[in-house]
Amino acid sequence: MIKIYSRDKNGVIKTCQDINTSLPDFGELLWIDMINPLPEEFKIIASRYNVDFPTKQETEEIEVSSRYWETSKDITVNTYFFTIVDNTPHNETVSFILQDNFLVTIRYRELRTFEECIKKIISLPNLFNSGFHIFSNILEMRIDMDADILENIAKGISNLRKNLLNEDMDSEDLLESISINEDHNTRLRESLIDKQRLLSAILKSPKLPMSLQNNFKIMIKDVNSLIDYTRFNFDRLDYIQNIFLGQLGIEQNNIIKIFTIVNVIFLPPTLVASIYGMNFKFFPELNWPFGYPLSLVIMLISSILPIVIFKKKGWM
Repeated sequence: MIKIYSRDKNGVIKTCQDINTSLPDFGELLWIDMINPLPEEFKIIASRYNVDFPTKQETEEIEVSSRYWETSKDITVNTYFFTIVDNTPHNETVSFILQDNFLVTIRYRELRTFEECIKKIISLPNLFNSGFHIFSNILEMRIDMDADILENIAKGISNLRKNLLNEDMDSEDLLESISINEDHNTRLRESLIDKQRLLSAILKSPKLPMSLQNNFKIMIKDVNSLIDYTRFNFDRLDYIQNIFLGQLGIEQNNIIKIFTIVNVIFLPPTLVASIYGMNFKFFPELNWPFGYPLSLVIMLISSILPIVIFKKKGWM
């Protein structure tokens, strides 16, 4: 699907979509938004506006040269947009092409950032004089959303810290929650680092309008602060994991301590029972009437004595 946004002589933003075979004439072209485009749609836009599209493989590559490149005709950008797909964090690649004062975007998923940007374009058309302004607005909204996502991750980590000493929380659930938060934080950090490289590169471009340079400088500062916060989240998760492992070690030590005390308590009676359970022909106490009661008394005393000693020592 293709959505095209243009400005008429009166400054009103017009929209055209679902173009299959031909394109109508527009006023001032601002933005071509291609959502899960078909090969035929690529051909239509390429032939009408002389746009060079990157291949799907090129958009997925992580080399710096594949994320941003600039020619005398256009600027092509591939960047990550953090999304949740089937409860799994995912970085969706979105491509931007800035050419002849208009913007072309290529995406293969509906994204809330674009929906919000479209609403803003329709309601405040005077703020968008070129494709660069739309591009800047999309990035600003995306960074704001990344900040909100990062804040939610931080809240989740704080809740983990509160539930860490909760005896009702299962250890497996706690470890799963730590893993989920680490995965979300990692994916978001990858997306932010990708935007950091993009913003650094575009700030050096002579094609960037002077009126937008300050916006991009503010954005890169915001991205840098968010990257620092993701590092802080990793430190907090490591801290929680270390506390959990320490707590688990204490619980295991207590269990081992209980088993050790039980073994020590039953060891002397077992020794007595083993001695009198030996099958030798000559056994002085074998025919003694008080042998059995005496052995029981010795076993009882030898069991109580370690308990008394352990309590005096404060070991139990």
